[in-house]
Amino acid sequence: MTISADFRRQLEGYGLLTAEILYRLPDHPKLLQSFIWQTFDLAPEFPELKKFLDFWQRDLEGPLYSVRLAHRHLIKPTEWRLVDGELTLH
Repeated sequence: MTISADFRRQLEGYGLLTAEILYRLPDHPKLLQSFIWQTFDLAPEFPELKKFLDFWQRDLEGPLYSVRLAHRHLIKPTEWRLVDGELTLH
């Protein structure tokens, strides 16, 4: 059985990160554009978000205005427990 990489990351503590990024349009700096980005990331350091924002500032022309985050662990420790046996009914 193969476990997906996303599921494995969730077991390691990664949760779903949604970032709303507001940035200024290069040709019209008084206008703001919204961009929504989702990935699995590890709170509170957010290494994936930091890599993405570094890429944005280095390679894209639209300067960042603000970043708003929502983060949620999809798998919590209380949702998993070890089962020692199995009971079969008819």
